[in-house]
Parts: sequence; C-alpha cells; structure tokens
Amino acid sequence: MNAQSQKPDIEQFKNVLKMHSLKATPQRLAVHEAMLKLGHASADMVTEEIRSSGNVKVTVASVYNILTNMAMLGIYHHRLSANNKMYFDVNTFKHLHIYDCENHRFKDVVDNEFVEMVEKYFNKRRFRGYSIEHIDIQLVGRPTRRNAKTSSGNIL
Repeated sequence: MNAQSQKPDIEQFKNVLKMHSLKATPQRLAVHEAMLKLGHASADMVTEEIRSSGNVKVTVASVYNILTNMAMLGIYHHRLSANNKMYFDVNTFKHLHIYDCENHRFKDVVDNEFVEMVEKYFNKRRFRGYSIEHIDIQLVGRPTRRNAKTSSGNIL
C-alpha cells in the first residue's frame, strides 16, 4: 500500500470522530483538510491555511485544542521541534523524519527495511523499569543549496 494512501480522507475522518463520539464540526473538518494538505504543521500553520480558504472561522487556540485532541486519540502524531513548537503529523504509519533545523520543517522518510531492523533490535532489549511503546526516529539536517526551497510534508 502506498504510504500516502494511509492518511484518513474526510469520510474516514468523520467515521473515526463518530467512533470516538465526537461531532464532525466545521472546525474539525477544516483542521483535517488543512492537515491533509500540509502533512506536518503547527497550530499557527493550520490556522493560516484555514483562514486562507475563508470557509471557517477559527482561532489558533481552538485549532491547537483540536490538533491535541486528535493526537491524543491517535488520529495524528505530535512532535516537539527544536524551536519548541508542537508540530502535528497526519501520517501515523511507521516512518522516520528529517527535521530541517533551519526552516523548522519535517519531512517523512519511508524506509521499511530500516524500521524493521531497528524494531527487531530493540525487541530483543530490555530496559529496567520501562516498556517501550514505539520507536520514533528523527534525523536532523540542513537543506542543501539545491533543496533549500523544497516544501514540508513530502515523503522521501
């Protein structure tokens, strides 16, 4: 299956909300549409995307609350960047991230062979007092001159 096809479309998103006894409000739908477009985004970025469409009125606080709620339900993942901003990821399948430390953007890297190798290694290890829930690998880099203008959210 193509990794990008695992993002829940609007109808799937509505079904997931219903499963959690949540209404498909215009604000929630607008947030999800923005996340589908952006891939990885902060509440500020999502709010700006929604406002540019002009269809729904939202505040940054309401967008942040929706994103956080969706992350708590496992619909999105969240991660803290080096600039201390919370970013949300619509792609919840197993993958790595490259964090662009100059532009504060994330890119997905799909490398199933590497992920399987790391999981296999850590499944054999025990950490006293801890149970590992999942593995989250983030590479930190700077854009090369050739890729300096590449947009966020792309899958490599």
